[in-house]
Amino acid sequence: MSSAPIRSPTLRPHRMKKDESFLGKLGGTLARKKKAKEVSDLQEEGKNAINAPMSPATIDIHPEDTLLEENEERTMIDPNSKEDIKFKELIKVLIDWINDVLVEERIIVKQLEEDLYDGQVLQKLLEKLADRKLNVAEVTQSEIGQKQKLQTVLEAVHDLLRPHGWTIKWNVDSIHGKNLVSILHLLVALAMHFRAPIRLPEHVSVQVVVVRKREERDAFDTLFDHAPDKLSVVKKSLITFVNKHLNKLNLEVTELETQFADGVYLVLLMGLLEDYFVPLHNFYLTPESFDQKVHNVSFAFELMQDGGLKKPKARPEGIYFFTYLLRFISYPIPEGSGQLTTHT
Repeated sequence: MSSAPIRSPTLRPHRMKKDESFLGKLGGTLARKKKAKEVSDLQEEGKNAINAPMSPATIDIHPEDTLLEENEERTMIDPNSKEDIKFKELIKVLIDWINDVLVEERIIVKQLEEDLYDGQVLQKLLEKLADRKLNVAEVTQSEIGQKQKLQTVLEAVHDLLRPHGWTIKWNVDSIHGKNLVSILHLLVALAMHFRAPIRLPEHVSVQVVVVRKREERDAFDTLFDHAPDKLSVVKKSLITFVNKHLNKLNLEVTELETQFADGVYLVLLMGLLEDYFVPLHNFYLTPESFDQKVHNVSFAFELMQDGGLKKPKARPEGIYFFTYLLRFISYPIPEGSGQLTTHT
């Protein structure tokens, strides 16, 4: 009687060990990929948190409308509102009315902002409606002359409207600045005061965008102003970014405000980013005094500029660099938009 051959018991454990090793490698690879994706997602989230407040999502502003003097303000109508049926109807009714009134003057208005801003058409319109002659120059080419004419015309308008309780929502600068909102307020007031034989659309509502030029501001300034709640996201993203590089030197950052204050990590980070060794005699590796810390930060600024970056706005001696960038500031949000409603 023959016995069945005995199989070696060593094959199965060896295969299991091989399988476990393969799974371990696979798991490690997946874990690394997952971590890399998390880092990438975090950096993208941080970038979006910085950039989002600077991006007016749905407002299309013409470049010319942003060429302002310091602290100058300009009011514009949201392009979406310009497409509103009632708004378009209001403009058409007012243009047709002006052309009817001035038909004998052979004046044809096609665009309110461009045809009324210099005061010439407004002068003729008021003289015709009020049956009076204004003491102004007939033709004025200079800006000063145009504003002087507008001043005279608007004063005459105000003399007519104020006794009847009208709220004045326009002035010389807004009319001459081709502010359509102000021009519409003025024309509607004139049409109603003189009981124009026209039918104005009711409850015309438009969204107004206010553009104001302030001192030059960067992405962080805007973030502080408009989205302080996103600072934590930016801070976390920055920590991830700097550790990605400083880890090559076995360094790790957990607190930007304190660990970057003496400039050491900032200098080392610039060397890592630009792929060069920073000689130790150029900065203080273990600064003890305030002057040594300021020296380090100043040196880091020089490295930034050598790398093609603009000169940082912060002063080295006021730094504690990332404290400047990341402290929580609660500025009042400046007026960005409002709503204008014209009731007839």
